[in-house]
Amino acid sequence: MADTSTQSIRIAAPLDRVAAVICDFSRYPEWADAMKQVEVLTEYEDGYAAEVRFVIDAGVMADDYTLEYSYADDLSRIEWRLVKPSKTQKSQEGSYDLKSEGDGTTTVTYTLAVELSVGMLGMFRRKAEKMIMDTALKQLKRRVEAS
Repeated sequence: MADTSTQSIRIAAPLDRVAAVICDFSRYPEWADAMKQVEVLTEYEDGYAAEVRFVIDAGVMADDYTLEYSYADDLSRIEWRLVKPSKTQKSQEGSYDLKSEGDGTTTVTYTLAVELSVGMLGMFRRKAEKMIMDTALKQLKRRVEAS
């Protein structure tokens, strides 16, 4: 069973701009260091990505996997789940929760639950999760605030 980790960051941009960057999957390799290739496989009728394939190389871990996405109507919540097990993951579920703070900023809460195919001591896994989440949020903040 996967443990869930959560981390938040405040971004100096309105919710719609943050959501636009999150939903622009094909541009992830431009700003997310571990992302080597990202391909939208299927879309919903409204044009939002339904299934997205990711090829990552984070040094100690490389993987090729597909996530299925769902969205709140106002894009305040973007969720995903692993479509089928990959080389390194048995399961993955996650979400971005976006909250407009009313002052032109948005708080982004990133929640992630990953069950790896290989065993890893809990202490090391939690440290790796924290590093992945911290990096992802900081890179998202840098990309949104630069646009």
